[in-house]
Amino acid sequence: MSASPFSAAHRLYVKSLYKRMLKNELDWVIRYDLFRPRALAIRAQFEANRDVHDPRALAAILEKAEADLAQRQHPDPYIPSLFPGGTKWERNAPPPLGPIFDHEAHDAHH
Repeated sequence: MSASPFSAAHRLYVKSLYKRMLKNELDWVIRYDLFRPRALAIRAQFEANRDVHDPRALAAILEKAEADLAQRQHPDPYIPSLFPGGTKWERNAPPPLGPIFDHEAHDAHH
């Protein structure tokens, strides 16, 4: 097994790009059975360029991938409800409006 010619920063960037592409695809297609083939196609794109070692060619591939992702960005991405920007983000539960039941006073009468 030979050492990779790429830095840890490069690997992190490629992983980040891959994850952002998958997340964007999931914004477009909620159903997992429809998402899975698209996810496999994205993975195939990354695998096809796995052995590219020329820095200029890599830069062009990554630039094109970023441009494709920017063009295909979902206008209203899915945000889980409890995450920042979600429908329940920082929502406080209202206090109970019914009478306060005092268990100790109730038990004393029995």
